[in-house]
Amino acid sequence: MTDLSVATSLAASTLDIDAIRNEFPILGQTVHGKPLVYLDNGASAQKPFAVLDAMDRYYREMHSNVHRGAHTLGDRATVAFEGARETVRAFLNAADTRQIIWTRGTTEAINVIANGLAEKLNPGDEILVSQMEHHANIVPWQMLAERTGAKLMPVQVTPAGELDLPSFDSLLGERTRIMALTHVSNVLGTINPVQDLIARARSQGAITVIDGAQAVPHFQPDVQALDCDFYVFSSHKLFGPTGIGVLYGREELLEAMPPFMGGGEMIERVSFERTTWNTLPYKFEAGTPPIAEAIGLGAAIDYLQSLDRPAIEAAEQALLNRCNELVETVPGMEVIGTAASKVPVMSFKIAGLHPSDIGTLLDQQGIAIRTGHHCAMPLMDFFSVPGTARASFAFYNTLAEVDQLFQALRKIQRLLT
Repeated sequence: MTDLSVATSLAASTLDIDAIRNEFPILGQTVHGKPLVYLDNGASAQKPFAVLDAMDRYYREMHSNVHRGAHTLGDRATVAFEGARETVRAFLNAADTRQIIWTRGTTEAINVIANGLAEKLNPGDEILVSQMEHHANIVPWQMLAERTGAKLMPVQVTPAGELDLPSFDSLLGERTRIMALTHVSNVLGTINPVQDLIARARSQGAITVIDGAQAVPHFQPDVQALDCDFYVFSSHKLFGPTGIGVLYGREELLEAMPPFMGGGEMIERVSFERTTWNTLPYKFEAGTPPIAEAIGLGAAIDYLQSLDRPAIEAAEQALLNRCNELVETVPGMEVIGTAASKVPVMSFKIAGLHPSDIGTLLDQQGIAIRTGHHCAMPLMDFFSVPGTARASFAFYNTLAEVDQLFQALRKIQRLLT
């Protein structure tokens, strides 16, 4: 092992991985007669008992709509629901809960922002994105560009899977109105230097939008330090439930933006002559919100914060280091994305094998990975591949599971090539 691998492995050893894995009931099952090795965390992470119990408690003990009921259950539900919003605020280090808006996920959050910024764009204005974006951070901006006459300007990536900073600088200019970038690539694992890029964009007067869906499971962002205008993420990648996400926004921009949907809760007063909007954050939360899901997300964050976060990061780095060391043991294997700074995500191809065949054969050995274009077709085009196999890790994965993955890949490679 390299000195770095030894150092990260020693740091990671402070975590009781067995105890942590026991907190995630789904990990104890078998698939096709084999112990489950779950390596599809980039798509959706598993849930600890703390999350499952919090949601169950809501439905068993306090289920009611929030903000409206003049009774005890409504009060309990509202306290728990708004308590989760405060938990998210603290997690992001936002200044105020008014800046924390519940959405159905990252995709809806970006669509809410794009819709709200339409009036700020004119024909010829430019929206800066990158080639490594998830479709959710491309398509809404394409739709906005078509609607307003603006232009989408994609920043190139390097063969190593890092943002091409000279390309960024050449595209950023006085016509740039919006910069929308991923904090961490879902395909490559690359951690982008978003704080520096935000500062550059703000110097040109651009509004900055950061997709944090793949970042928040691995480290804790600080939106005030980043100085971004918007930051979005999904709960289900952060060990919380599906169906809910978070939109953080700079308050003055949120105040100026029109609502995304109309209906209950987002109104102050309705008449047939005129409707006035509710205050933040409720202006953007039409209808009955995902109450149990918000409570579950709050529980997921509380659970994460109860752990040793530096040790978690070290454990994840140890997993990535072990992957990097074992790649050469699989003939014909090539990793797509070798950035110097990345989270434990390994996209790869093996000469002579289709990614979907790799995924199917690994599943037969109890190993769950993701295959395909990963909702990042422009990035696949850049690397001239139809898709990749992707193993994405969480802190509850083990070095033994990494070894199992590579043993299985070697077996597949011997059988099919």
